[in-house]
Amino acid sequence: MAAVRFVFTVDYVAEILDEDVDLLREIISNDDNLTYGNIISVVTGDDESTSALTDDGVDELRQMLSDARRSAETWQEFLDCFVLDEDIAARVKTYSPR
Repeated sequence: MAAVRFVFTVDYVAEILDEDVDLLREIISNDDNLTYGNIISVVTGDDESTSALTDDGVDELRQMLSDARRSAETWQEFLDCFVLDEDIAARVKTYSPR
């Protein structure tokens, strides 16, 4: 396993993947949704932190979203499993699978 040299903030990952940042935050809010070590907490100050992803985490998330968008049905099932916030779910459900 190679050492992690770079991490990417969730905001930047959303930009890279052209995804809704709130959707990505929902997915990575549960550490079990990606392989252990791919989600990292970065301390930004006293009692403040932000989440970041390793290269492998970005790739895993990209593949996860690609697989979820195979059809409207798989996209709906994915959102039902991974997005707990009803407002975010309602907003992203309107996005058509790519």
